[in-house]
Amino acid sequence: MRLLTYNIRKGGGGRERAIAAVINDAAADLVVFQEATSPAVIEEVAGLCGMPHWAARADYSLGFASRAPVSSHSWNRPRGSRHAFLEIVLPDESRVFGVHLSAVHAAWTEYRRVRELRALLASIKRHQHGFHVLAGDFNTVAPGDIFDMMKLPHRLRALVYLSGGQIRWRTIRTILDAGYVDAYRDTHADGGAHGAPISGFTFPTWAPHVRLDYVFVPTVFRQRLTSCEVFMHDAAAAGSDHYPLLAEWA
Repeated sequence: MRLLTYNIRKGGGGRERAIAAVINDAAADLVVFQEATSPAVIEEVAGLCGMPHWAARADYSLGFASRAPVSSHSWNRPRGSRHAFLEIVLPDESRVFGVHLSAVHAAWTEYRRVRELRALLASIKRHQHGFHVLAGDFNTVAPGDIFDMMKLPHRLRALVYLSGGQIRWRTIRTILDAGYVDAYRDTHADGGAHGAPISGFTFPTWAPHVRLDYVFVPTVFRQRLTSCEVFMHDAAAAGSDHYPLLAEWA
């Protein structure tokens, strides 16, 4: 299974062909979209990609397109969360949970993301013993990752200062402590060439400097992961402000 998680920015209108070119070259089996607020766009992209199975709703950020049938899908907003997640059930009973957490880098929004994530984890706890994937735009920084606040736009930099000047990045730590592995970091544990660390930056496409997009699997299933890469396709900059993340498992 090749899964692409892709934030297509503000519904993707007018960029359908660029988005489809990225998906086609990634040879993705299943795409989980964020900011997929235009069902017509997702329908067109799915058609260009030969993906007959798709879903999107104007009132939710998350949508999907798939080459193969899916058993079911549903949007769920757990108690305590401002955002819904998307549950996709595959024919083998494995599940993909599409995630799009609150945006903006500030201390209070990080607290909100932690609350949203905890609500999601509580909601899917009944599936924790089966293979499942969390994928999407988590809008946060992982422990040990680089975050250069000076690269933020001035208006967003001001929010960091107003919220105390320092952000305790706890969202990803919460996922890891719940028994998941960060697929990108896990499959690049040995670093890049000569052991150099690999950034995994996904945003923005014109000057990548932060990793916002992630895939997680339960630790007990980490051996099923075969790869996880930032898909830095030439058309990606025309398609969105995020590079998509491509994960594959056996």
